Amino acid sequence: MKKGFTPFRNIQTIMAKFFKVGRVDSRLNLSQKSNKFLTGFTLLEILLVVAIISILSVVIVVSVNPARQFKNSRNSQRKADVHKILNGVYNYYVDNNAFPSTITTTSTEICKTGSSVCAGLVVLDDLTATQTYLIEIPIDPLGGINENGVGYKIYKNANNRIFISATRAEDETIEISI
Repeated sequence: MKKGFTPFRNIQTIMAKFFKVGRVDSRLNLSQKSNKFLTGFTLLEILLVVAIISILSVVIVVSVNPARQFKNSRNSQRKADVHKILNGVYNYYVDNNAFPSTITTTSTEICKTGSSVCAGLVVLDDLTATQTYLIEIPIDPLGGINENGVGYKIYKNANNRIFISATRAEDETIEISI
């Protein structure tokens, strides 16, 4: 072996170069040196982790887009409600060979089931009175246009064809007919 060469001193030199610190005091044992220089995360590591998490959360929020999901959900409910009302009107027609007499040729909002004040609204109590055709008239997810309205309009054209529409539909037109 070379004179003055000790393996322990080489380890100290390597450690000092690796951690970019001055010469390590030989009186400290190796575990004290590593604890002294290896505790916690650096600021750069923390900032990188925060940046990565932020980027991932933005990507997830943009891809999910909760506002669009809620809007699509409400529109799906409106389509189901319009079909439900139309099926009730059609079944009434099949049983009675006529549409309810309150349906006019002007597109008018439908009144809520059991409401006592329905001025200017179409009353479809014939459909809900015996609960044969509908238990109650469905209400738009955002509520009616009028206080006692359900948010859906109904009318019949000159050819006696029934049209039902969701007036509060978002970004699309929801109207069906029989």
